[in-house]
Amino acid sequence: MWLTLAFCSAVLLGFYDVFKKHALRGNAVLPVLLLNTLFSSLIFLPFILLSYWMPDRMAQYPELFVPQAGWEVHRYIILKSVIVLSSWICGYFGMKHLPITIVGPINATRPVLVLVGAMLLFGERLNLYQWIGVGLAAVSFMMLSRSGKKEGIDFGHNRWIFCIVLAAIIGAASGLYDKFLMKSLDPMLVQSWYNVYQLGIMGVLLLVLWWPKRRSLPFYWHWSIPLISVFLCAADFVYFYALSQPDSMISIVSMVRRGSVIVSFMFGAMMFREKNLRSKAVDLLLVLLGMLFLYLGSR
Repeated sequence: MWLTLAFCSAVLLGFYDVFKKHALRGNAVLPVLLLNTLFSSLIFLPFILLSYWMPDRMAQYPELFVPQAGWEVHRYIILKSVIVLSSWICGYFGMKHLPITIVGPINATRPVLVLVGAMLLFGERLNLYQWIGVGLAAVSFMMLSRSGKKEGIDFGHNRWIFCIVLAAIIGAASGLYDKFLMKSLDPMLVQSWYNVYQLGIMGVLLLVLWWPKRRSLPFYWHWSIPLISVFLCAADFVYFYALSQPDSMISIVSMVRRGSVIVSFMFGAMMFREKNLRSKAVDLLLVLLGMLFLYLGSR
């Protein structure tokens, strides 16, 4: 059950990346991100209010019920908001300035980072298949660097590449933290409230960082902006529900979700008409092969 949910989340994430890329083209990053958190909060706010006003009736629908919790729980959710928002800010800036056919494969290396994090934090040891998966991911990253040079992107000196890599590292930390949270917290409690907290944090950041510079960094409305939130919320809802299953494995769920790169890569070719697709496809194949070995090593 949880593996099927992970695959469903991967497809939804792929469309989330596509709409994010479309909304960010020639647009100010922080207002787009603020609207993402706003629409995401509006999606979950009715469930928060209904669960507060009509707890008995909403309890009949456990997948949508948001239980009450005190500060000792909400502080963990606020930390989740800070971690995710940090990853998003880096990722959004990178996505705006880089081809999605480069961003996608870099993001797909997150399962490797999750494994390394589990090894460092929890003392887990990698088996042969997992080491092969890590090695293939490293090779694919080096090959992707060569593909990027054909488009004038120097991986060693490009700040947007640094942003995407940093987003992937923080995102991997978020994945490890998610598994910790899902051991004791309700998925809807985490997902609904971390979106609300992100909205508050983004409101402050927008006023401090973007509003004084809004004339030089103009914002334009795109129809794709609300779709970012719709597909992200759907992908995260399925993801958290998968992690809440007792037998779920964060290493496999994280790996399967990175299959979203297939969707984003296809749209990068068809919608955005990006270049050097043949060499990037080889890089992507190595990433997917590495994910296969990670799966075999995690069974």
